[in-house]
Amino acid sequence: MSESENDAEGDSSATSTDVLFFEVDEASMGIRVDAWVAELTGVSRAQVRRWIDAGRVLVAGAKVRASYRVSLGDSIEARPIEAVEMELTPEAIPLDVLYEDEDLIVIDKPAGLVVHPAPGHPNGTLVNALLNHCGDLAGIGGVLRPGIVHRLDRGTSGVLVAAKNDAAHQALSTQFAEHSIDRVYRALVRGLPRADEGRIDRPIGRHPRDRKRMSVVTKAGRDSITNWRVTRRFRDSTVSELEVHPETGRTHQIRVHLSAAGLPLVGDVIYGRARGRDALLGRPALHAAHLGFEHPRSGKRMGFDSVMPDDLLEWMAELGDAESPE
Repeated sequence: MSESENDAEGDSSATSTDVLFFEVDEASMGIRVDAWVAELTGVSRAQVRRWIDAGRVLVAGAKVRASYRVSLGDSIEARPIEAVEMELTPEAIPLDVLYEDEDLIVIDKPAGLVVHPAPGHPNGTLVNALLNHCGDLAGIGGVLRPGIVHRLDRGTSGVLVAAKNDAAHQALSTQFAEHSIDRVYRALVRGLPRADEGRIDRPIGRHPRDRKRMSVVTKAGRDSITNWRVTRRFRDSTVSELEVHPETGRTHQIRVHLSAAGLPLVGDVIYGRARGRDALLGRPALHAAHLGFEHPRSGKRMGFDSVMPDDLLEWMAELGDAESPE
């Protein structure tokens, strides 16, 4: 997911199915294309948005955004993608469990742990660990990612929730889709922003030349909003610590938005072009510090926190004195 997230994934672990063709009638005018295609195909809107992001849904032969509203007579072509079947193996990977009940489990994920398997990386993931810890999660949320509601990048540490049954998965997925989840990240960035806080409202989509990266320079980006505020400025450095509140959950959203704003994450070799000591950190300096949501069964509001991990604390300690905005 976010970083967050409920993020759209690429189609590297997918195969094509038959091409589907639709034509918009009068009764369907004005409906969002992602919702309309989802209803006709019987798959989730999140899955249809993945098709759209991959350029696999065309209106009159052209790519569109998920928010496009269909018009009478629109001809729509959809090329669905399906997850490749993989045999998932439970593995006794240690988990730092913050909370667990019959419906869900909340994990404090360490940096370096991949959330779900993919072709070429079938083992050693959080999903493998959850299968060992929770038992049978088959089919919950999809073949490749049973129980997974959102994800954190491999290099991002912090709080993550997973579902243990279909009802919990649907309820939590809906909250992420409606942006009613509370998410707070802590980030170390290269840059000394003049303002104490800011808001980044720029669509994010696949990079026009590098499909493995995301970018704000795109013709088919999805609406993306990230809020940030400075918590500390290090006096003898160009590094600042930010508290980040993403309103949406796009792939690599925080990393892409902060880089576009001239505040790249320390340690981010992809979007921040980290060099020297930054690169030695070994991962983007991003930590999911808080996650809040309604329990899918009781409706009770719950919140979970994770302290800054040792690698980031040690890295900050070498920066020296810092000051907080007044």
